[in-house]
Amino acid sequence: MRFGLQLGYWGASPPVNAAQVVTAAEEVGFDAVFTAESWGSDAFTPLAWWGAATQRVRLGTSVVQMSARTPTATAMAALTMDHLSGGRHILGLGVSGPQVVEGWYGQPFAKPLARTREYVGIVRQVLAREAKVTSDGAHYPLPYNGPGATGLGKPLKPITHPLRADLPIWLGAEGPKNVALTAEIADGWLAIYYTPRLAGMYDEWLEEGFARPGARRSREDFEIAASCQVVVTDDARAEIDRIKPVMALYIGGMGAEELNFHAQVYRRMGYGNEVDEITRLFRSGRKQEAAAVVPDELILDTMIVGDETQVRSQLQVWEKAGVDMLLVSARDTEQLARLAPLVQG
Repeated sequence: MRFGLQLGYWGASPPVNAAQVVTAAEEVGFDAVFTAESWGSDAFTPLAWWGAATQRVRLGTSVVQMSARTPTATAMAALTMDHLSGGRHILGLGVSGPQVVEGWYGQPFAKPLARTREYVGIVRQVLAREAKVTSDGAHYPLPYNGPGATGLGKPLKPITHPLRADLPIWLGAEGPKNVALTAEIADGWLAIYYTPRLAGMYDEWLEEGFARPGARRSREDFEIAASCQVVVTDDARAEIDRIKPVMALYIGGMGAEELNFHAQVYRRMGYGNEVDEITRLFRSGRKQEAAAVVPDELILDTMIVGDETQVRSQLQVWEKAGVDMLLVSARDTEQLARLAPLVQG
Protein backbone atom coordinates (compact mmCIF):
# COMPACT_ATOMS: atom_id res chain seq x y z
CA MET A 1 0.00 0.00 0.00
CA ARG A 2 1.38 3.38 -1.02
CA PHE A 3 0.60 6.65 0.76
CA GLY A 4 -0.09 10.09 -0.68
CA LEU A 5 -0.23 13.29 1.36
CA GLN A 6 -3.41 15.27 0.69
CA LEU A 7 -2.77 18.95 1.45
CA GLY A 8 -6.21 19.97 0.19
CA TYR A 9 -7.14 23.61 -0.36
CA TRP A 10 -6.62 26.55 1.99
CA GLY A 11 -9.09 27.87 4.48
CA ALA A 12 -9.13 31.54 5.47
CA SER A 13 -5.32 31.68 5.30
CA PRO A 14 -2.44 29.48 4.12
CA PRO A 15 -1.37 26.62 6.41
CA VAL A 16 1.63 27.71 8.42
CA ASN A 17 3.56 24.42 8.42
CA ALA A 18 2.80 22.90 5.00
CA ALA A 19 6.40 23.14 3.77
CA GLN A 20 7.66 21.17 6.79
CA VAL A 21 4.90 18.58 6.42
CA VAL A 22 5.73 18.05 2.73
CA THR A 23 9.42 17.63 3.48
CA ALA A 24 8.66 15.19 6.28
CA ALA A 25 6.30 13.20 4.07
CA GLU A 26 9.05 12.65 1.54
CA GLU A 27 11.52 11.71 4.26
CA VAL A 28 9.26 9.03 5.78
CA GLY A 29 8.51 7.45 2.41
CA PHE A 30 5.28 8.91 1.03
CA ASP A 31 4.83 8.23 -2.67
CA ALA A 32 3.11 11.49 -3.62
CA VAL A 33 1.88 14.89 -2.46
CA PHE A 34 -1.42 16.37 -3.68
CA THR A 35 -3.02 19.81 -3.58
CA ALA A 36 -6.62 20.82 -4.28
CA GLU A 37 -8.69 23.88 -5.08
CA SER A 38 -12.21 25.04 -4.37
CA TRP A 39 -13.03 28.77 -4.57
CA GLY A 40 -10.02 30.26 -2.82
CA SER A 41 -6.46 29.04 -3.24
CA ASP A 42 -5.53 27.34 -6.50
CA ALA A 43 -3.91 23.91 -6.82
CA PHE A 44 -0.90 24.50 -9.06
CA THR A 45 0.85 27.35 -7.22
CA PRO A 46 1.22 25.65 -3.79
CA LEU A 47 2.21 22.40 -5.50
CA ALA A 48 5.05 24.15 -7.32
CA TRP A 49 6.11 26.22 -4.30
CA TRP A 50 6.24 23.40 -1.76
CA GLY A 51 7.19 20.76 -4.30
CA ALA A 52 10.34 22.70 -5.20
CA ALA A 53 11.93 21.46 -1.97
CA THR A 54 11.32 17.77 -2.83
CA GLN A 55 13.37 15.33 -4.88
CA ARG A 56 11.43 12.07 -5.13
CA VAL A 57 7.71 12.29 -4.38
CA ARG A 58 5.25 12.62 -7.21
CA LEU A 59 3.40 15.95 -7.26
CA GLY A 60 -0.29 15.79 -8.08
CA THR A 61 -3.48 17.79 -8.09
CA SER A 62 -6.51 16.30 -6.41
CA VAL A 63 -8.21 17.95 -8.05
CA VAL A 64 -7.90 20.81 -10.53
CA GLN A 65 -11.38 22.03 -11.45
CA MET A 66 -11.94 21.81 -15.19
CA SER A 67 -14.08 24.95 -15.32
CA ALA A 68 -11.26 27.01 -13.80
CA ARG A 69 -9.14 26.79 -16.95
CA THR A 70 -9.49 25.93 -20.60
CA PRO A 71 -8.05 22.52 -21.50
CA THR A 72 -5.05 24.11 -23.20
CA ALA A 73 -4.35 26.31 -20.15
CA THR A 74 -4.43 23.25 -17.92
CA ALA A 75 -2.15 21.37 -20.31
CA MET A 76 0.31 24.30 -20.22
CA ALA A 77 0.37 24.23 -16.41
CA ALA A 78 0.79 20.45 -16.37
CA LEU A 79 3.63 20.33 -18.88
CA THR A 80 5.37 23.18 -17.03
CA MET A 81 5.02 21.39 -13.69
CA ASP A 82 6.28 18.17 -15.23
CA HIS A 83 9.42 19.85 -16.54
CA LEU A 84 10.13 21.65 -13.28
CA SER A 85 9.69 18.47 -11.23
CA GLY A 86 11.70 16.23 -13.56
CA GLY A 87 8.71 14.15 -14.65
CA ARG A 88 6.93 13.78 -11.31
CA HIS A 89 3.61 15.47 -12.03
CA ILE A 90 0.18 13.81 -11.87
CA LEU A 91 -2.65 15.87 -13.35
CA GLY A 92 -5.80 15.19 -11.33
CA LEU A 93 -8.97 16.69 -12.83
CA GLY A 94 -12.57 16.98 -11.67
CA VAL A 95 -15.79 18.63 -12.81
CA SER A 96 -16.65 20.08 -9.36
CA GLY A 97 -20.38 20.82 -8.94
CA PRO A 98 -23.01 23.21 -10.26
CA GLN A 99 -22.79 25.65 -7.36
CA VAL A 100 -19.09 26.25 -8.02
CA VAL A 101 -19.14 25.93 -11.81
CA GLU A 102 -22.11 28.24 -12.32
CA GLY A 103 -21.76 30.40 -9.21
CA TRP A 104 -17.99 30.93 -9.18
CA TYR A 105 -16.83 30.32 -12.76
CA GLY A 106 -19.98 31.55 -14.49
CA GLN A 107 -20.25 28.55 -16.79
CA PRO A 108 -23.00 25.99 -17.39
CA PHE A 109 -22.57 22.70 -15.52
CA ALA A 110 -24.55 20.65 -18.06
CA LYS A 111 -23.13 17.51 -19.69
CA PRO A 112 -20.21 16.88 -17.29
CA LEU A 113 -19.36 13.51 -18.88
CA ALA A 114 -19.15 14.93 -22.40
CA ARG A 115 -17.15 17.90 -21.15
CA THR A 116 -14.71 15.62 -19.35
CA ARG A 117 -14.13 13.44 -22.40
CA GLU A 118 -13.54 16.48 -24.62
CA TYR A 119 -11.33 18.22 -22.05
CA VAL A 120 -9.06 15.21 -21.50
CA GLY A 121 -8.80 14.66 -25.24
CA ILE A 122 -7.50 18.18 -25.82
CA VAL A 123 -5.02 17.95 -22.94
CA ARG A 124 -3.67 14.73 -24.41
CA GLN A 125 -3.30 16.40 -27.83
CA VAL A 126 -1.17 19.13 -26.26
CA LEU A 127 0.99 16.64 -24.38
CA ALA A 128 1.45 14.42 -27.44
CA ARG A 129 2.51 17.39 -29.60
CA GLU A 130 2.05 15.30 -32.73
CA ALA A 131 -0.04 17.85 -34.60
CA LYS A 132 -1.67 21.23 -34.21
CA VAL A 133 -4.37 21.10 -31.55
CA THR A 134 -7.91 21.15 -32.88
CA SER A 135 -11.31 20.16 -31.54
CA ASP A 136 -14.73 20.14 -33.13
CA GLY A 137 -16.42 19.40 -29.81
CA ALA A 138 -19.39 21.35 -28.54
CA HIS A 139 -17.72 22.55 -25.34
CA TYR A 140 -14.14 23.52 -26.21
CA PRO A 141 -13.99 24.18 -29.97
CA LEU A 142 -10.52 24.90 -31.32
CA PRO A 143 -10.10 27.16 -33.19
CA TYR A 144 -13.09 29.10 -31.93
CA ASN A 145 -15.42 30.20 -34.73
CA GLY A 146 -18.57 30.95 -32.74
CA PRO A 147 -20.34 34.23 -31.96
CA GLY A 148 -17.93 37.14 -31.71
CA ALA A 149 -15.06 35.30 -33.39
CA THR A 150 -12.75 37.33 -35.62
CA GLY A 151 -12.09 34.37 -37.86
CA LEU A 152 -8.36 34.83 -37.32
CA GLY A 153 -7.86 31.93 -34.92
CA LYS A 154 -5.63 29.14 -36.16
CA PRO A 155 -4.59 25.73 -34.82
CA LEU A 156 -1.38 25.78 -32.79
CA LYS A 157 1.12 23.34 -31.29
CA PRO A 158 2.68 24.04 -27.89
CA ILE A 159 5.94 25.96 -28.21
CA THR A 160 7.41 24.01 -25.30
CA HIS A 161 7.98 20.34 -25.95
CA PRO A 162 6.28 18.39 -23.12
CA LEU A 163 8.63 16.23 -21.09
CA ARG A 164 6.22 13.27 -21.15
CA ALA A 165 3.50 12.67 -23.69
CA ASP A 166 2.05 10.10 -21.30
CA LEU A 167 1.93 12.38 -18.26
CA PRO A 168 -0.64 10.60 -16.06
CA ILE A 169 -4.13 12.05 -15.91
CA TRP A 170 -6.28 10.94 -12.99
CA LEU A 171 -9.93 11.83 -12.62
CA GLY A 172 -11.93 12.55 -9.49
CA ALA A 173 -15.18 10.63 -9.90
CA GLU A 174 -18.00 9.57 -7.58
CA GLY A 175 -20.91 8.18 -9.61
CA PRO A 176 -21.09 5.01 -11.74
CA LYS A 177 -21.02 6.74 -15.14
CA ASN A 178 -18.16 9.01 -14.16
CA VAL A 179 -16.11 6.13 -12.72
CA ALA A 180 -16.66 4.09 -15.89
CA LEU A 181 -15.53 7.06 -18.00
CA THR A 182 -12.47 7.38 -15.76
CA ALA A 183 -11.52 3.76 -16.38
CA GLU A 184 -11.93 4.31 -20.12
CA ILE A 185 -9.96 7.53 -20.69
CA ALA A 186 -7.75 8.13 -17.61
CA ASP A 187 -4.69 6.61 -15.98
CA GLY A 188 -6.05 6.61 -12.44
CA TRP A 189 -9.09 7.18 -10.26
CA LEU A 190 -9.13 9.69 -7.39
CA ALA A 191 -11.84 8.15 -5.22
CA ILE A 192 -13.42 10.25 -2.49
CA TYR A 193 -15.38 8.54 0.29
CA TYR A 194 -14.39 5.09 -0.92
CA THR A 195 -15.40 2.14 1.24
CA PRO A 196 -13.93 -1.36 0.85
CA ARG A 197 -17.38 -2.69 1.72
CA LEU A 198 -18.56 -1.73 -1.78
CA ALA A 199 -15.45 -2.82 -3.69
CA GLY A 200 -17.51 -5.20 -5.82
CA MET A 201 -19.76 -2.37 -6.97
CA TYR A 202 -16.80 -0.15 -7.85
CA ASP A 203 -15.20 -3.03 -9.76
CA GLU A 204 -18.31 -3.34 -11.92
CA TRP A 205 -18.20 0.37 -12.77
CA LEU A 206 -14.48 0.19 -13.57
CA GLU A 207 -14.75 -2.96 -15.66
CA GLU A 208 -17.43 -1.32 -17.78
CA GLY A 209 -14.92 1.40 -18.68
CA PHE A 210 -11.99 -0.95 -19.21
CA ALA A 211 -14.11 -3.05 -21.60
CA ARG A 212 -14.99 -0.15 -23.90
CA PRO A 213 -13.37 -0.04 -27.34
CA GLY A 214 -10.24 2.08 -27.26
CA ALA A 215 -9.96 2.06 -23.46
CA ARG A 216 -6.60 3.50 -22.47
CA ARG A 217 -5.68 1.02 -19.74
CA SER A 218 -6.62 -2.19 -17.97
CA ARG A 219 -6.87 -2.78 -14.23
CA GLU A 220 -3.28 -4.03 -14.19
CA ASP A 221 -1.78 -0.65 -15.13
CA PHE A 222 -4.45 1.66 -13.67
CA GLU A 223 -4.03 3.34 -10.27
CA ILE A 224 -6.74 3.78 -7.64
CA ALA A 225 -6.00 6.45 -5.05
CA ALA A 226 -8.64 6.70 -2.33
CA SER A 227 -9.00 9.57 0.11
CA CYS A 228 -8.89 8.01 3.56
CA GLN A 229 -8.01 9.59 6.85
CA VAL A 230 -5.62 7.25 8.69
CA VAL A 231 -5.16 8.01 12.38
CA VAL A 232 -3.03 5.98 14.78
CA THR A 233 -4.38 6.67 18.26
CA ASP A 234 -5.39 5.11 21.53
CA ASP A 235 -8.43 7.41 21.63
CA ALA A 236 -10.50 6.47 18.59
CA ARG A 237 -13.59 8.07 20.14
CA ALA A 238 -12.03 11.53 20.08
CA GLU A 239 -10.91 11.19 16.46
CA ILE A 240 -14.32 10.01 15.29
CA ASP A 241 -16.02 12.90 17.06
CA ARG A 242 -13.51 15.35 15.56
CA ILE A 243 -14.34 14.32 12.00
CA LYS A 244 -18.13 14.33 12.38
CA PRO A 245 -18.63 18.09 11.87
CA VAL A 246 -16.60 17.88 8.66
CA MET A 247 -18.74 15.03 7.38
CA ALA A 248 -21.90 16.91 8.31
CA LEU A 249 -20.68 19.81 6.16
CA TYR A 250 -19.91 17.66 3.13
CA ILE A 251 -23.04 15.52 3.40
CA GLY A 252 -25.47 18.23 4.45
CA GLY A 253 -24.04 21.50 3.25
CA MET A 254 -21.91 21.02 0.15
CA GLY A 255 -23.48 21.64 -3.23
CA ALA A 256 -27.15 22.30 -3.74
CA GLU A 257 -29.65 20.49 -1.54
CA GLU A 258 -31.16 18.81 -4.59
CA LEU A 259 -27.75 17.92 -6.12
CA ASN A 260 -25.00 17.03 -3.66
CA PHE A 261 -22.66 14.41 -5.10
CA HIS A 262 -21.14 13.62 -1.69
CA ALA A 263 -24.59 12.93 -0.27
CA GLN A 264 -25.31 10.63 -3.19
CA VAL A 265 -22.19 8.60 -2.37
CA TYR A 266 -23.41 7.95 1.15
CA ARG A 267 -26.89 7.09 -0.07
CA ARG A 268 -25.30 4.33 -2.15
CA MET A 269 -23.63 3.07 1.02
CA GLY A 270 -27.05 2.67 2.62
CA TYR A 271 -27.20 5.83 4.74
CA GLY A 272 -30.17 7.44 3.01
CA ASN A 273 -32.16 8.20 6.16
CA GLU A 274 -29.13 9.62 7.92
CA VAL A 275 -28.28 11.78 4.90
CA ASP A 276 -31.80 13.22 4.89
CA GLU A 277 -31.63 14.09 8.59
CA ILE A 278 -28.11 15.53 8.41
CA THR A 279 -29.13 17.67 5.44
CA ARG A 280 -32.29 18.91 7.15
CA LEU A 281 -30.46 19.92 10.30
CA PHE A 282 -27.42 21.42 8.59
CA ARG A 283 -29.40 23.55 6.16
CA SER A 284 -31.58 24.87 8.96
CA GLY A 285 -28.48 26.17 10.74
CA ARG A 286 -28.34 23.39 13.36
CA LYS A 287 -24.83 22.28 12.48
CA GLN A 288 -23.90 20.75 15.83
CA GLU A 289 -27.04 18.65 15.81
CA ALA A 290 -26.28 17.58 12.25
CA ALA A 291 -22.83 16.42 13.33
CA ALA A 292 -24.34 14.46 16.22
CA VAL A 293 -26.55 12.54 13.78
CA VAL A 294 -23.56 11.25 11.80
CA PRO A 295 -23.21 7.59 12.84
CA ASP A 296 -19.85 6.14 13.85
CA GLU A 297 -20.26 3.45 11.18
CA LEU A 298 -20.45 6.09 8.45
CA ILE A 299 -17.11 7.51 9.57
CA LEU A 300 -15.43 4.13 9.88
CA ASP A 301 -16.65 3.08 6.43
CA THR A 302 -14.33 5.64 4.85
CA MET A 303 -11.49 6.19 7.32
CA ILE A 304 -9.09 4.07 9.37
CA VAL A 305 -8.66 4.87 13.05
CA GLY A 306 -7.26 2.86 15.94
CA ASP A 307 -4.02 1.68 17.49
CA GLU A 308 -1.20 0.53 15.21
CA THR A 309 -2.30 -3.10 15.15
CA GLN A 310 -5.88 -2.19 14.25
CA VAL A 311 -4.73 0.23 11.56
CA ARG A 312 -2.38 -2.32 9.97
CA SER A 313 -5.23 -4.81 9.83
CA GLN A 314 -7.50 -2.30 8.09
CA LEU A 315 -4.79 -1.35 5.60
CA GLN A 316 -4.81 -4.95 4.43
CA VAL A 317 -8.58 -4.75 3.93
CA TRP A 318 -8.26 -1.65 1.76
CA GLU A 319 -5.41 -3.14 -0.24
CA LYS A 320 -7.33 -6.35 -0.82
CA ALA A 321 -10.28 -4.25 -2.05
CA GLY A 322 -8.08 -2.91 -4.86
CA VAL A 323 -6.81 0.41 -3.52
CA ASP A 324 -3.25 1.19 -4.62
CA MET A 325 -2.73 4.39 -2.66
CA LEU A 326 -4.34 6.06 0.34
CA LEU A 327 -4.53 9.85 0.28
CA VAL A 328 -4.22 10.98 3.87
CA SER A 329 -4.13 14.37 5.56
CA ALA A 330 -1.64 15.29 8.25
CA ARG A 331 -1.90 18.36 10.44
CA ASP A 332 1.73 18.34 11.54
CA THR A 333 5.01 16.44 11.46
CA GLU A 334 4.11 14.64 14.69
CA GLN A 335 1.15 13.01 12.98
CA LEU A 336 3.40 12.01 10.09
CA ALA A 337 5.84 10.45 12.54
CA ARG A 338 3.03 8.25 13.85
CA LEU A 339 2.24 7.19 10.27
CA ALA A 340 5.88 6.52 9.35
CA PRO A 341 5.99 2.85 10.50
CA LEU A 342 2.93 2.14 8.34
CA VAL A 343 4.33 3.93 5.30
CA GLN A 344 7.59 2.04 5.65
CA GLY A 345 5.82 -1.30 5.94
